[in-house]
Order: sequence, then structure tokens, then C-alpha cells
Amino acid sequence: MTFEDELKKVMQTAVEHLKGELKGLRTSRANPAVLDVVRAEVYGTQMKLKELANLTIPEPRQLLISPFDQNNLAPISKAIEKANLNLQPRIDGQVIRITFPPMDEALRKEIAKQCKKYGEAAKVAIRDIRGKSMKNAKKDEKAISEDECKKEEKKIQEFTDSFCKEIDILVTNKEKEILEI
Repeated sequence: MTFEDELKKVMQTAVEHLKGELKGLRTSRANPAVLDVVRAEVYGTQMKLKELANLTIPEPRQLLISPFDQNNLAPISKAIEKANLNLQPRIDGQVIRITFPPMDEALRKEIAKQCKKYGEAAKVAIRDIRGKSMKNAKKDEKAISEDECKKEEKKIQEFTDSFCKEIDILVTNKEKEILEI
């Protein structure tokens, strides 16, 4: 694996982590990814909801959870309540319904702020990677010519700029989605 491929892979990991965090942020629509952090105590162990049930969106503001085993209805419902996501699960026969209440402006702004915070943390991670790569390039300067070292540093900066730009786009798009009424 070349130096550039390795650098891209590490920086892409930071962007993928950000995408995962942004998926979990609540918007005005129902989103099963909000429940990715929820773990229910069943069969003597903590399990993700995706492993225990089907998650569907029958309406824009409603999430339907259909457990594979009906005995898990109560533990899943309790786990969602304990997760402190401001969601009220309601057991309805053999399914759990979660209605996403409309968000007021203050809540939307607060979640948008959190979105920006995640984006900034991802940029810091990218810059840390840049810093380490620049140090390595300077160490390699003894083995390679100064011109080659400058080319490496320029490449590192180009990757940093492109990944930071990608992060900005992801955050801006998510903010629009959050602030949408």
C-alpha cells in the first residue's frame, strides 16, 4: 500500500465515523438510525435493536418496531425509554410504535449545534492525521530529496483540504435536514 493510499484510508475512516454520528442525530422525520445506540437486555445479554426486530417507517413521523420474538416487546420498549432519546415507545399489539413529535425551533437549533460539533471533531481528527503525516515526511527527508519531501507535504495538504471540504458538505446537508420544518 502506498503512502497516499494509506493516508486516504485513515482520513476516510474519520469521515465514515462522522457519517455514523450524523445518522444518529434526530431530524423532523422518523429515522431508524436514531435507535442504533439502543441496546436491550434479552437472552441474558445486551443486543442491538436491529438484531432483535425489524425497523420500518410506515409514516414520515412514525417508526414501527416488529420484534422477531414477541417476548422481547417489553425489554425493547424499556431500553428505548432508558436511552433518553426523548422518544415514547408505545406497545401496540405485537409491535412497538414510536411517534416522533414535531421539533420546536430551539430543539432544532440545539441538534444543529451538535451536528457542527461532530463536524469540527472530525476536522480535528483529519488535522491530527495531517500533523502526524507531515512529521513522518520530515523524518523521511533524510532518505529522500527535499523536493520529494515538499511534494509529499503538498499531497498531504491536498488530501486534508479535500476531506475537510467533504466534512463541511456533510455537516451543511445534515444541518439543512435538521432545520427543515
